Formats: sequence, C-alpha cells, structure tokens
Amino acid sequence: MTDNPNVLVVFTDQWRGDCLSAAGHPVVETPFIDRWASTGRRFTRAYSANPSCIPARASLMTGQSARTHGRVGYQDGVPWDYETTLAGELTRAGYRTHAVGKLHTYPERHDLGFESVELHDGYLHFARRHATDLAEVDDYVPWLRAVTGRDDADYAEHGVDCNSTVARPWDKPEWQHPTNWVTQRAVEFLRTRDRDRPFFLFASYHRPHPPYDPPAWAFQQYLDAPMPDPPVGDWAPEIWGSAGDPADPASPYLELPPRQSRRTRAGYYGHMTHIDHQVNRLLEVLGEEQRDDTVIVFASDHGEMMGDHHLYRKSLPYEGSARIPFVVSGPGVEPGVDDRVVELRDVMPTLLGLAGVEVPPGVEGLDALAGRRRSWLHGEHTVHVPGMGGSVQWLTDGRWKYVWRSEDGREQLFDLATDPDELHDLADGGSPVLAECRAELTARLRDRPEGFVAGDELVPGRPVSPVLPA
Repeated sequence: MTDNPNVLVVFTDQWRGDCLSAAGHPVVETPFIDRWASTGRRFTRAYSANPSCIPARASLMTGQSARTHGRVGYQDGVPWDYETTLAGELTRAGYRTHAVGKLHTYPERHDLGFESVELHDGYLHFARRHATDLAEVDDYVPWLRAVTGRDDADYAEHGVDCNSTVARPWDKPEWQHPTNWVTQRAVEFLRTRDRDRPFFLFASYHRPHPPYDPPAWAFQQYLDAPMPDPPVGDWAPEIWGSAGDPADPASPYLELPPRQSRRTRAGYYGHMTHIDHQVNRLLEVLGEEQRDDTVIVFASDHGEMMGDHHLYRKSLPYEGSARIPFVVSGPGVEPGVDDRVVELRDVMPTLLGLAGVEVPPGVEGLDALAGRRRSWLHGEHTVHVPGMGGSVQWLTDGRWKYVWRSEDGREQLFDLATDPDELHDLADGGSPVLAECRAELTARLRDRPEGFVAGDELVPGRPVSPVLPA
C-alpha cells in the first residue's frame, strides 16, 4: 500500500453555490453534507467560469481555461481530444481510477483517462438521436431494464422534460432512481477495489439537474415549506425578457405564478436532500475502512437560476448560475471557511497537490489551498438558448461583478458586498470600478478570434461560436 491518499470527488449537476444549509440557505436541508463540510475547507466564492455542462467539465478535467481548451459554450458532438486530464495523471501515478455517473464527453464512451467508467449522463438529446440503443451510451439503462424485467424500461417514462420547470415525484421505487444508482455503483467499487493501490473515485450525480423528479418524500418535504420569493432586479425584464415564452415550461425567462414556482423549487431542493442522504451512505461506507486517508471534494459543474430575476437554467454570469459549492477535506487540508475566488479549473491542481502528484505543464488552474488570491476571475459563455444570443463575458474579484453582453454591448456592474442578490445594476452610476473592469476585460479578449476588441474598445455584434477554432 502506498502513502498516497485516496481521492473521492462527489460531483453534482446544476447545484447552486448557496444551496447548503451550512451556507445559510433558508430552505434547503443538507445535514449530512454539512456535517462532513465542517471537517473541511468550504469556499464561499467558488465559480463555474463557463456555467454549462460541457465547458465546465472540460475545465474540471483539464485544469484549463475555456480559452485554452476551446469550449466557450455548449455544443454536443465535438470530440474530447485532451492529452492531459485529472484522471489520466492519477492513473499514471498508480491510482485505481473509476468514474460513475455523468461525464458528458463525446464520444460518450470516451474514458477521460479513467481505467473504468459506469455511465449515466441523463437525458442527452444528441446521444439519443445517434445511438441505436440507449444501452450503448448509458449503463444505467440496462440495469434499469434488468431490475424492472422490462426490455423497454426508460428513466424518462414520466414525461417530465429534462430542462423544464415542471416537477413531480419519481415514478418508480426510490432504489431505482439514478441518484441511488450512482451511490450503489460507487459503493460497489469501494467494497471490491484493489486495496494495494490508492483510488480515485469520481461519483458524478446527474441531479439536481432537471427533470425535477425526486422521491415523493423529498418532494413533499419542500412543497409546503415557507419559501422567500426569488430576488428580481428591476433590470431583468429589459435585458432578458425577450427570451421568455410563457407557453414553454423550458423557457429561460419565465414569470411563474407562485404555486408553480413553489413546485419547481420543491423538486429542485428535494433532489438536493435526496443526494445529501445518498452522499452520507457513500461516506459511511468509506468510513468503514479508511476515510481519514481520503481527500474528498464536493462540487458542481454550475448552478441554476431557479427564478432569480425570472430566469431559469444556467449559462449566465449571475450568482445563481455561476456560483457553485466547493468543499475539500482530508489529510493536508486545514478546516475553515475561505472567501477567496476559486473556480473549477483549480480542482485538478488542488487534488494533484494533495495526492503528491506533479502538476503537468499546461494546467492553468491554481492550487486552491496554496493561499494565492486572484485579482479577477474571467468567465464567459456563448449563450445557446432561444432568445439569448451572443457571448456573455464577465469578471469578478469576489466583491465586484462586471458583465458585458457581446450581442449589444450592454454592461452591468454589481457590488456583491452590499448587494449579494444582484438587484441593483450600478453600470450607469459612474463608478470608477466600471472603467477598471472594462479595461481588464479588453486586455483578456484582445487576441480572441471573434474580434471582440478593436484598438482599446470592446466591439459588440461579433459572430460567436460555442467552440473556438483549434
């Protein structure tokens, strides 16, 4: 047995950074994650710089910025051809590496350097269109068919859309839920692994991403719970209202009536409490042997607007979409709460540092535990939802947030210290911070292929793509 610590990453999809009761959320209950998080370092200003599934996971797995790995927005069907990955480095260092759940790569069976993968990416329209059978791209499907005794069994039989605000309880026994399946397979790995090698286990839950279909008990727990109204800035209808379609429950801009909003949030929060219980099961099994020798990370690929400013889904720079949970514990980690700005590309160098593995050239993230503080984090996303065009670029230093929409050049400025809900846009107030942010973004975009900069000015209206040319 080596002296290298084991590594467990518990990764979720679309989990907001404020949605832990340890973070003071007024509704969500996550007692087991809270208990574990009290033993680790919780970062309160962790962000997904490119807040949708594909670009965020590329940054996580490569330790690179979107400008370097090339995925500045969401586009399926683009091959993942990165030579250096987190799993690949740990595999080369002698780790037994295994992933369960969502990877969202292409081809879907790309292993990203893991020695083995058990896959469930959720309802991917692209994969369903090209796969002859779902079992080709999803290991949960043949398991579900086997345990139900039905060759046509599908996790989408209840008909709830995978991006909509519609919520209802799970339609099958709880133990057949995809969340339970990820835990079950992760537990099986822990109990049957090679004890002579340290392990890297990536337990990747598709939820709380829609469909909002938690088990009935979890849904009911929140259906009648007191809930504050989502914050809505007076700028929201003007900037994003044109993206709304009240007839479409998957519209990114919706002014939902209170009853429907409550059901949506009950489904979303219910997923979180369900995952909380399943994470506890995973940690209990880990604790049967050697939890003290394991580095554990809890994080998400991005958040969810969940009605803030009448917006839903992700890809936007606002706190609900871009801020994520990020907690790390284990040997070498001093417990506490940390307000430094960190992002997903920091996970790779942080974990390699804790594992005693050299960080390879080309990794651009920072070791989150090394004490360095960023001046500015640069985020961006080519908006891919109907009614929202162009690229949204943004900067934050943890206090200020600057937003520039390339489609029309619209700017926003928020003081997160006094206005954490981003209710008041200060871009028209003459703040000197605005000029500083504009200059910073101009410098970062100067050599971009889109032509976002001419001279010393940002140029709106340039054509954009979710994938940069190689």
